[in-house]
Amino acid sequence: MEKIALNETLSLSRLIYGMWRLGDDNNTSPAHVQAKIEACLAQGITTMDQADIYGGYQAEEIFGHALLGAPHLREQVEIITKCDIVAPAGRHSAARLKYYDTSAAHIRHSVENSLRLMHIETIDLLLIHRPDPFMDHHETGSILDQLISSGKVKAVGVSNFKPHDWTLLQSAMENQLVTNQIEISVLANQAFTNGDIAFLQERGIPPMAWSPLAGGMLFAGGNPNLTATLQAKADDAGVDIGAVAVGWLLAHPAKILPVLGTNNLERISHISDALKLDMDRTDWFEIYESANGTEVP
Repeated sequence: MEKIALNETLSLSRLIYGMWRLGDDNNTSPAHVQAKIEACLAQGITTMDQADIYGGYQAEEIFGHALLGAPHLREQVEIITKCDIVAPAGRHSAARLKYYDTSAAHIRHSVENSLRLMHIETIDLLLIHRPDPFMDHHETGSILDQLISSGKVKAVGVSNFKPHDWTLLQSAMENQLVTNQIEISVLANQAFTNGDIAFLQERGIPPMAWSPLAGGMLFAGGNPNLTATLQAKADDAGVDIGAVAVGWLLAHPAKILPVLGTNNLERISHISDALKLDMDRTDWFEIYESANGTEVP
């Protein structure tokens, strides 16, 4: 599978396995999680996407138990995790409300917890999970630079940031932010026209796409015209409509990295079906117009 370089030292697989539902599975044993990782690796999917808050602050530890039981897997994967969301759950159960914390103390503590829970020495990519309206960009930028210098983090990026959030944080950093993980799907396609993708594409920064299947809404049939368009292309390629929707993202020249999460081993084994699509410009616009319910102006 193609690898996309985010900087000189870090490349990610074109498709990424999202672990936000890891703790929702009935079976969270190390062996079962290892089987999911192996199913990804068999397709060339080497990048695993985590966050401290996933699973009520439990998903990193579940993943870590799997790595502890099969340490050879660590050398075969790139690990992404995120921080800055504090919610009244897990280790933050005493918090009286949900808020964001991009202070140096919180980020440092979160990174130390992530390293400990996942039984790793380095986080390949750390993302600030949500833009913090109370952020001191000098403090946040400084701690991110320090974490890279210390070797605890290889690279840093952001998630759900708007261009003005990005430029504010970047202005206080020596290292370059390497990605922005934002919501992009056939149904949530505003990023293609609101400047979010254009901002990254102008700078040669590959975006990551969370919820590329629109949180399952793609399969609900709420847009019959879109479903019919996707199904026709799926039938032609011998895949399902989810693969077509992901292939639509892959076809875009911005080098989008979709993050796909499922606990079903059979579905995991077919994540790479999206690579079977050969989609040209007219195919792309046919799906885009079907999703929006109108032709372009």
